[in-house]
Amino acid sequence: MTTTHTLDVAGARLHYEVRGSGPLLLVMGSPMDAEAFGPLADALASDHTVVTHDPRGISGSPLDDPEQDSTPELRADDVAALLDALGADSADVFGSSGGAVTGLALVARHPGRVRTLVAHEPPLLELLPDAAEQLAEADDIVETFHREGVGAAWMQFMANAGFDVGDGEDAAPTPPGEPTDQDLANSAHFFGHELRDTIRHVPDIAALTAPPTRVVVGIGVGSAGLITARTSRALAERLETAPVEFPGDHGGFIEQAKEFAERLREVLKN
Repeated sequence: MTTTHTLDVAGARLHYEVRGSGPLLLVMGSPMDAEAFGPLADALASDHTVVTHDPRGISGSPLDDPEQDSTPELRADDVAALLDALGADSADVFGSSGGAVTGLALVARHPGRVRTLVAHEPPLLELLPDAAEQLAEADDIVETFHREGVGAAWMQFMANAGFDVGDGEDAAPTPPGEPTDQDLANSAHFFGHELRDTIRHVPDIAALTAPPTRVVVGIGVGSAGLITARTSRALAERLETAPVEFPGDHGGFIEQAKEFAERLREVLKN
């Protein structure tokens, strides 16, 4: 059974969902919402209390000021407030993409609140040797959004990320049907108020390597050609740890939810 809740935080109201029983596990993305993690959360709920949420400004989590930027630090504070609302001193955390960046900021800003963080493919462009070039491309994507809209911005974003944006069998997966008004609103928030701050986050390595938190960097087995595989390896190198492989590519938790859940269980137990 899944229960839904809301929580007032600074400048926003968060929508979050709770399912299952057992050790507390927070599963998060950015800009991905709770619905995107539903299959993974269902697969984990037999032995975990799984909490998912819509990040501020996305889907069911409206902002007081729609023009406010969503930074990893603000999102991390939201997650800490969520832990408080759940009455939890600490939890395991799985974050993917921008959600992994949120998790990294959470560990640094709220020491001791995270037991194990699994950071799956965080897009930390500042860690790359060609950071200046990559950040300039990201800025150009944002300009494309303002000039041509979300469709053109997504095409440029996916191509730069390393996905095949053609029509062949290796092309990046696309959601069925036309995007909803909510999809378009989420995309506009992402490109207009979230992307730049997320990719420019510089992780606090000292905080991430300080006990009691353990940080695991995850990379999809199918992500070899993606920029997030490069950023993940760069983070793992700075943490002096080996990255852990997960099923699928950047969206493996969607495409192979059951297999992904089993791998996540293994990682959390080790």
